[in-house]
Parts: sequence; structure tokens; C-alpha cells
Amino acid sequence: MNWGKGIVTGMLVFILFILSMCIYMFTTPQDEYDHQYYEKGLNFDQDYNKEMQVTKDKARPLVKINGNFCNIGFIEPAIGTVKFIRPSSQAMDKTIALNTQLGNSAQVSVKDLVSGKWKVILEWKSARKAYLYQQDVTIR
Repeated sequence: MNWGKGIVTGMLVFILFILSMCIYMFTTPQDEYDHQYYEKGLNFDQDYNKEMQVTKDKARPLVKINGNFCNIGFIEPAIGTVKFIRPSSQAMDKTIALNTQLGNSAQVSVKDLVSGKWKVILEWKSARKAYLYQQDVTIR
């Protein structure tokens, strides 16, 4: 093979590589990246302070999955939200409002959630303080 054919072959291989990368890029699912990336970056300090407040006040909630329910125990009455985040599919994410009223625990139904790994994000206010806590759980 002479050098002309080698150059043409090399260019064709490079073009095929670039085309395959373009096709791969346009066929990846839409939820492969975080759409709120920049907004989360702007709110990082606030979230960090809420997470540190949990440590400072020793207010780490107890999250336990029992059958079709998720039991969440707080040290004081709390009002907030619990988010169930599915790492493999953003479409399955679920947000539920919490209000323990006079008690210190809440019970959330998880029977509609697919079994597997989930990230639980608790954001609540208690005694005029804001808290944020994250934990990975497995729903069976």
C-alpha cells in the first residue's frame, strides 16, 4: 500500500469515529445530566449550612423502610418534604409533604415505588431552624 492510500484510509477512519461519536451523543437519554446544575451550584452554601445544622443539633432523623412504608423519626416535630430520588430514572422521582404535627415521626407509603436503590432527601424545619439530610435506602 502506498502512502496516498494510507492517508485516505486514516482520514476515513477518523471521519467514521467522529460520526459515531455524534450519533452516540444524540441517542443518549435526556435525563443523563442534571438540568438544574447551575441553580444547585448557587444554592450550595444554603444546603451545606442546613446539613451542618443537622450535625450541630444532633438532629439526624431515623429513616427505616418497613414493608410498604417508610418510617421517619425526628427529635422534634417537623414540617417539610421528603424526596425519593431514583438514580437510574428522573421520571420516577417523587416528592411528598411531611407534617409530624405534635408527634416526632412520620409514615410515608412507598408501595408505588419500584424496588431497588433510592436516595431519600429530607428537608424540614423544626424549632425555627432549617435542616437537610440525605440517605440511600433500598426498597424491596
